[in-house]
Amino acid sequence: MYRTKIDELIQWKNSPIRKPLILRGARQVGKTWLLQEFGRTNYDQLVYLNFEDTPALQNMFASDFNIERILTVLQVHAHVTITPENTLIVFDEIQSAERGITSLKYFCEHAPQYHVIAAGSLLGMNLHRHVSFPVGKVDFMDLRPLSFSEFLLALGEEQLNTILGAGKWDILSVFTDKLKEYLRYYFYVGGMPEAAARFAQTRDWQEVRHIQRRILNTYEGDFSKHAPPEMVPRIRMVWQSIPAQLAKENKKFIYGVLREGARAKDFELAIQWLLDSGLLLKSHRISKPHLPLSAYQDFSAFKLFLHDVGLLGAMAGLDMKTIIEGNAIFTGFKGAFTEQYVMQQLRLNSNDYIGYWTNDRSTAEVDFVVQHEGEVIPIEVKAGENLKAKSFKTFYEKYRPEKAIRTSLSDYKEEPWMVNVPLYGIGASGVLTTTERTAGGS
Repeated sequence: MYRTKIDELIQWKNSPIRKPLILRGARQVGKTWLLQEFGRTNYDQLVYLNFEDTPALQNMFASDFNIERILTVLQVHAHVTITPENTLIVFDEIQSAERGITSLKYFCEHAPQYHVIAAGSLLGMNLHRHVSFPVGKVDFMDLRPLSFSEFLLALGEEQLNTILGAGKWDILSVFTDKLKEYLRYYFYVGGMPEAAARFAQTRDWQEVRHIQRRILNTYEGDFSKHAPPEMVPRIRMVWQSIPAQLAKENKKFIYGVLREGARAKDFELAIQWLLDSGLLLKSHRISKPHLPLSAYQDFSAFKLFLHDVGLLGAMAGLDMKTIIEGNAIFTGFKGAFTEQYVMQQLRLNSNDYIGYWTNDRSTAEVDFVVQHEGEVIPIEVKAGENLKAKSFKTFYEKYRPEKAIRTSLSDYKEEPWMVNVPLYGIGASGVLTTTERTAGGS
């Protein structure tokens, strides 16, 4: 299975200002596989240490941060001689090692020639108390579920993915039906690596759902394992409410869905815990589409999405029949899956600010407003091929953005005031950068 993060890891390896790297991501998104594959294909040697599986070494940094001593321990453990340029050192589940995260500072300051990557679920790393974090001494990388592009690669569609990545819309129009079919598959399977790999091998829908439910059970088990005990019930309530929140016509998060009389102050920490763990994605309402968008966000109004559309389907009990019955999956559940999918694709390969817009009376809404390379880009999501977009046109006429994108099941089409990008192409690299329109309106 190919992950695009391999290319970023190679850039990190070759950087003259390389620092120890922290790879972040929720459980089950493939961090361990990625690092082992990177070490296997780009180094002569890989020294891999999982602190959860090796409790005897969890105190390796407790006494001091003497790099020579630490390297000796690693060499004895791995039965290799570590050399700086051709050995990758991986500290997996580093939150399980006392002062493990702090040790990265000393690798940066005293042994920058060594290639060191630390990984661990955000469930542990963000909640590991009493740790001196090495601010400014580490690089960061986030790993999320497979994008639709990576899903195509897992299915063996290398050429189709290459054409999609190049934005050759005229050629892609010939394969519209095929791409829509694969998109339906992705809505069901999602991007969790184990589920995607098994589907690619077997096309067994039930086995995919079994894997997804097991992942969901693992997450709920982690709530009790990692979160403060008094917070666990509220974390579960927020987590389990997401399908119902997204099923509403207005997908704004409503505390009253959790329980009658629920207030923000009762659940803010639970929501933040889930965000920090990488399990939820958040989009704030913005009052005006001006730079920087963060200055215009409304902290009281937001939407929450899962980090994977396949897991949303598993939580909601989406039936496999929905997949094979035309385009019902795109319009069902009030378009929740489509908006979840777009949010996921926008977030997978970018850390751009992503919000949404409503007017003051909430009578008009644009699904996403993205800050990208110094521009504000509105994105309207259409679950089907009904392309009426009154709110979108209202936004355009009021603010006149340089770029405006609608994404739907329809083929690529340029209009005087905006561009329609097929849903299967919204996550392609360069879409936000290269999508331009002619000045004026219609």
